[in-house]
Amino acid sequence: MVTPPTARHLHGSVDCKSLDQLPLSGIDIVTFYKRDELTTDLICCDVAIADDVWTFHEEMVGWDLLIDHLSKLPDFQADWYAAVSRPVFAASETIAFER
Repeated sequence: MVTPPTARHLHGSVDCKSLDQLPLSGIDIVTFYKRDELTTDLICCDVAIADDVWTFHEEMVGWDLLIDHLSKLPDFQADWYAAVSRPVFAASETIAFER
């Protein structure tokens, strides 16, 4: 089981520099979930490394870079989107990777 994080980092965009802070060998857990934004759902992703959690969401520039990076994890759940996106406006969370 992963220890509760002591630090949380929210990024405004995803680029090579931010991905360098997420080495695949250090990632403990990747969790996707929806956040209700009144008229839409926002797909979010938490990446836990040791005592840190990095939070991203689908509207960030470079979201596709993050997903490409995370999909290289062994046994990464490739169908995470289907698991988290339905039903709309309902709480939904899925763990796509856990070490």
